[in-house]
Amino acid sequence: MLTTTRPNPHAVAESVRGADLRALELTKTYGTTRALDHVGIAIPAGQSVAVMGPSGSGKTTLLHCLSGILSTDSGSIELGLPDRVVNVESLSNESRAQLRRQSLGFVFQQGMLVPELTAVENTALPLMLNGASRSQAIGYAAQWLNSMGLGGMGDRRIGQLSGGQAQRVAIARSQVIDPAIVFADEPTGALDSATAVEVMSILLSATTGRGRTLVVVTHDEDVARRCQRILRLQDGRIVSDEMRHSDGRW
Repeated sequence: MLTTTRPNPHAVAESVRGADLRALELTKTYGTTRALDHVGIAIPAGQSVAVMGPSGSGKTTLLHCLSGILSTDSGSIELGLPDRVVNVESLSNESRAQLRRQSLGFVFQQGMLVPELTAVENTALPLMLNGASRSQAIGYAAQWLNSMGLGGMGDRRIGQLSGGQAQRVAIARSQVIDPAIVFADEPTGALDSATAVEVMSILLSATTGRGRTLVVVTHDEDVARRCQRILRLQDGRIVSDEMRHSDGRW
């Protein structure tokens, strides 16, 4: 049974226990194309993982299945949240949506922000969807914007922000529910290289820097190497699983 979450009424969380993630024998087919072919993965809490591969290799499908956006054809996905273990594939569509609202954060390439809302309203939206009052949600969202270096920009609409600033708003929005795990799909794909480095640093600080688990789909090798681990997909299969050593070597 999933419960309604409330924002921390005091301050931005310094530390949150991340989620363990375990997937076994995942398959997903679109017509005659097998997007995922018996994929298995285990991610410990607090780890940052980059998922790479050519277009059509199954990267985004894997992220969407792991996060419960898509159902698999077969296989199992288990999330070890701080307070419970959830078998994602056994949940109804309504329960999956509730799980995403309460425990999972998302960052997308284009931000998926609402242009009619201000930066602080966009950031506060997940909290209000979870039942928080507007004033409480706006207050907590403003704290997250401050932590992103956007303290003076909360009243600006998204069209008034640069691409890097908008992605920082998207990262803040992904964090306001204090998620145990964050899924990011090409979060730097629309940014220049310098801004991409800055945004990735902020994303890592906000997630694994606070104990959260992070799964990032990217085409950018430099972005991937900022993570602790790189999974490479080819034709729906994991063909490489690389771990960065404590001295920085791969």
